[in-house]
Order: sequence, then C-alpha cells, then structure tokens
Amino acid sequence: MNGRNLPQAIKSTGAINHTLLSKNFMKSSLTNKTTRDTTIAVKSLALSLGFDGVGITDAKPFVEHQKVALSRIQAGLMDGLTWYTKERVNRGCNPEEVLPGARSIIGVSLKYYSSEPNGNIDEPRGRIARYAWGNDYHKIMGKRLKLFVKELSKLLDKSFKAKVYVDTGPILERAVAARAGIGWFGKNTNILTTDHGSWVFLGQVITDLTLLPDAPLKKNCGTCKICIDECPTQAIIAPYVLDNRKCISFLTIESKGSIPKELRGLIGDWVFGCDICQDVCPVNRGVEPTMEAAFQIGEHGFESLDLVSLLEITEEEFQHKFKNSPIKRAKRVGLIRNVCIALGNIGDPKAVPYLGKSVLHGEPLIREHAAWALSKIGGKEAEQHLKKASLSEQDPEVKSEIENYVLSLS
Repeated sequence: MNGRNLPQAIKSTGAINHTLLSKNFMKSSLTNKTTRDTTIAVKSLALSLGFDGVGITDAKPFVEHQKVALSRIQAGLMDGLTWYTKERVNRGCNPEEVLPGARSIIGVSLKYYSSEPNGNIDEPRGRIARYAWGNDYHKIMGKRLKLFVKELSKLLDKSFKAKVYVDTGPILERAVAARAGIGWFGKNTNILTTDHGSWVFLGQVITDLTLLPDAPLKKNCGTCKICIDECPTQAIIAPYVLDNRKCISFLTIESKGSIPKELRGLIGDWVFGCDICQDVCPVNRGVEPTMEAAFQIGEHGFESLDLVSLLEITEEEFQHKFKNSPIKRAKRVGLIRNVCIALGNIGDPKAVPYLGKSVLHGEPLIREHAAWALSKIGGKEAEQHLKKASLSEQDPEVKSEIENYVLSLS
C-alpha cells in the first residue's frame, strides 16, 4: 500500500486525522473489522507516520530461511558475528517463540538515501556507508514504531500484544520484508524495493492482531550480477550468498581484531561500512533522496571523515563526536585501525609523520595497522619510523610484522 491509496483520514501533510480515521474504521461491519478494515487502518497509520513502505505477513515459521541461515552458520560464513547463533536463528524464525499468540507481522521501510555533497577537500578522507551519514536509525525508527503501536491502540480502541524490532532482535528482518511484499532479495542479499531500491531501513511489529497478509513481490534480479562482479573482496561468493568474513562492512564495523593482510589493500578508503554493491545496483539508480532530517548530513552527520585528525582521537572525544551516530559501533580503537588502513591505501606521503606516531600507540592493534600503512606508503621517512618502532615494540607478533616491513623497504 502506498501514499496514493491513502483514505481521506490521512491528510496531504501526512498528519493523522484521528477523528476521520476512527469514523471510517467504526463504519465497517463487526464481521470485517478484524480483517480488511483493520488492515487498511494499520497501513494508513504507518504511512501517515512517515514510513515509506508497509506490508503484512502472517506469523507462521520462516522454514526455508531458517534452513538457509543455519547452513550459513555451519559453513562458517557468519564467523565473527558471535551473537548470530543457531539458537537465535531458531527463535527468530518462529515468531510465536518471540511473542506467544503472534498472528501477524507488520513490516515497514524508511528510505535513507542522500546525494553526494559537493566540494573539494585536499586532506585525506575516509568513506562512510550512507546509512551512517545521519543519526542512528535504531533510535529514530524504534521511537516511531513505538508511537505507531500506541496510536494504533487508540485507533482500534483496544489493547493488543506487540513487540517492536529495528535490526535489534532475533527476527530475520529481510525475510519478513520479502514475505510481506515490501521488497525482494537482491543477489547481494539486500532487500530491494520498487521505489527506493535497497536504500531503506527495515522495522517489524510482531502482534496478536489478525490482519490480511500481502503477497510477496514477483520480482528478481534476472541475469544481472553487477554487485557480485564489483565487490572488491569477492564477498558475494554466489548469488544471494555472502561470506561475512570478507565483507568490508563486517571488517570495518563488527570485526574488533586484526584485519587479514590479504584484505587490507582491498578495503580502499572505507572506514565505516561499504556501499559498493548498492552503488552499482541498477535498481538503486534515480531514487529520490530522503526528506528525513535525521538521516541527512546536516550539522550532526558525516559523509566522510578527516583521517589524520582521527589517529589521535581520545575516548572522550570519540564519544562526544559520534554520540548520535552509528559510527560508535566500530569503537574508538576499531575506527583508528580502519583509518590506518585507509591512509595506507590512499598512499599520501603527508600522512607518514602522523602514522609514525600511531606506530608507537598504546594499543597493539593500532600499532600493527599503522605499521602496515607505513609500509604501504613507503619511502625513507616511513622506513625510519618503522625502524624506530621495531626497537621499542614489546608485542612479539607486532614486532615480527614491523621487522618484515623494514626488510621489505630496505
């Protein structure tokens, strides 16, 4: 259901006319009130609150998705995501285990695409996935979904059981979106929508309300495999199959340890997430930018980051700078690690003196990746910093790595 099909109860401004909406709802017969008319009220309310898409599915188990998810865990493709367990999958694929008595799942989407800003900047900068350009979507959507449940209870004039999720619980959100007709699976494993491509956040409300389910969309990617071909780390190992361990988003966000040497050079200048498989997707061309101020750059957001200044950011500065941003998820040490890799890949010699300080950092993880960056940039100054660091390095693994870099530059 889209905005063009809204009843009169929803004004053109998107505001909720509760009186008219309630009148329309109460006019319906008692027989149909719990099905078609309730479903229309649910969708109308969701759209009036600013969600760009809404679909409904039943609360039956997601049997096929459960099999696929468990097989991916078994194959090691989800390694590194310690929270993504068999127990979590089994629970999330059975909605009644999450909410006893569940009958329906309401799925919503909210677009977040923003255009590239204009401007030329001389200093080395790191790229950020678009979803993190603005404020943390978990908070924005979570708050709005809770409001949706509250307003729906008023509209229906009754209480009902409901649980709200925004990429936080065990529910397989993309499986819900596909079965509810919000979008279809792309070969990069993202959900693609007709109007907004894959540039959408997804949310779910599991409820004991009886609602009419939507049919899944009869769409697919056909023979297109641009996302597979363009992934620099070859993380999409087959259509609809992602090796989490190679994905740049995982490496720069979820991974808290050392990034494999063979993948560092492929990360490029990404310091938080990656949009390559979305940027190249034909379905994502020509989509309208979001009007949500919270998802735009503004004063609070970041479309890229000055790299050199982040090398010495303190924990207090990190928490303040990224207090409302998804970037906090990478943690300070993880972000600095990513900055070192980006600087090494950019190869600007101006970064060498700063990396020379980082190779003496208090955190072994940062020293290791700063050393790699210096070896990548190369030159006499970089070699001198590495030689100096090798004399004071106490961590055996980091010391061995630095010494190998010195030999390679000599």
